[in-house]
Amino acid sequence: MTDKPEGLAAYVAVTAAYWAFMLTDGALRMLVLLHFHTLGFSPVQLAYLFVLYEIAGMVTNLSAGWIAARFGLTATLYAGLGVQVLALLALSQLDPAWTVGASVAFVMLVQGASGVAKDLAKMSSKSAVKLLAPKEGGGLFRWVAVLTGSKNAVKGLGFLLGAALLATAGFVWSVLAMAAVLAAILVAVLIAMPSGLPKGRKGAKFSEVFSKSANVNWLSASRVFLFGARDVWFVVGIPIYFYAVLSDGSEEGNRAAFFMIGTFMAVWVILYGFVQASAPRLLRAKSRPEGELVQAARGWAWALSVVPAAMTLAVMMSPGPAPWLTATLVAGLLAFGAIFAVNSSLHSYLILAFTRDERVTMDVGFYYMANAGGRLIGTVLSGLTYQLGGLALCLGTAAVMVALSALASGRLRPEERQEVPA
Repeated sequence: MTDKPEGLAAYVAVTAAYWAFMLTDGALRMLVLLHFHTLGFSPVQLAYLFVLYEIAGMVTNLSAGWIAARFGLTATLYAGLGVQVLALLALSQLDPAWTVGASVAFVMLVQGASGVAKDLAKMSSKSAVKLLAPKEGGGLFRWVAVLTGSKNAVKGLGFLLGAALLATAGFVWSVLAMAAVLAAILVAVLIAMPSGLPKGRKGAKFSEVFSKSANVNWLSASRVFLFGARDVWFVVGIPIYFYAVLSDGSEEGNRAAFFMIGTFMAVWVILYGFVQASAPRLLRAKSRPEGELVQAARGWAWALSVVPAAMTLAVMMSPGPAPWLTATLVAGLLAFGAIFAVNSSLHSYLILAFTRDERVTMDVGFYYMANAGGRLIGTVLSGLTYQLGGLALCLGTAAVMVALSALASGRLRPEERQEVPA
């Protein structure tokens, strides 16, 4: 295909472009959430702002695998960066004089475009790893873990950046600045992208997107529930709980709350990213056969389910927000993030291990469609459960969803083909 230096250069370029995208993606999510919460949007209305983002992700991933197989991975990567620039520019045109209904509809549409952009970039980057990573010595797990872990660390910085920009520069100038920076990076990538990625094949059929592999399908089902379990508290519940605890309602109190919430969400995602990147070492993946890693996916999912269950009990024991409860939640969420990171890293490796080179964009696209489906379910349930039952219902729902993810992981079986041993 390519020699190693070319493959490594392409991997570095793809990773750098993905970093830039995820920095703006994280910042945009925090900007939208906090800005519209201060405008008086209810938890359900806040969740609606992100619904089309996740729906667009499902549709995009289903079709992006075929598009990349047909036109090449660089085409979908460039398209993702370009659409995100346009989405940011559109969001800067939001008029404060619009009604709540018009504002929600407009932001949903823009977030839908951003969802398309994110999943074009994600599918391109993850598929590239399968094609570029060394096949021996656990190289595939290491490369995908570095890409995924570093991406999430950068997205965590984006949460902090979004909160800081909202508190200092305001909403409109923040999104314009991010659009300008991302546009400059897109131009640089267009100029500097080395060879090393496939150009596409004209005979690719859309029907090939749907996998006939039982492992790919069960792993995708597990992914639905895993990411639904995260977003059911991550999108609305925890940020709004922290806002209620940290802000006194004044402008100065709001500003301080923005910084603290953004900092916590950033630290959570950054630590999550570091654990993801360290997963191959934590799991001793270099010396373990694929079959053991398949079995590990189920065990780590069951371990994860204990954490939201324990946090649910803590919330139910407290009559309302309290310092001990907040400290317990912070500790519990950090534990959730660490165990969740190992689960997520295992999934990201297994989807590439289960697929074949000629089907990689198709299977990765299908898998990330399931990922977006889980995020959609979690996003909707985040606002709904918080409004109906508060934080206890959010976290209890997360515990149930992780258990369902563990059950689906239990259906995975080792593939007959193995990576070439070192």
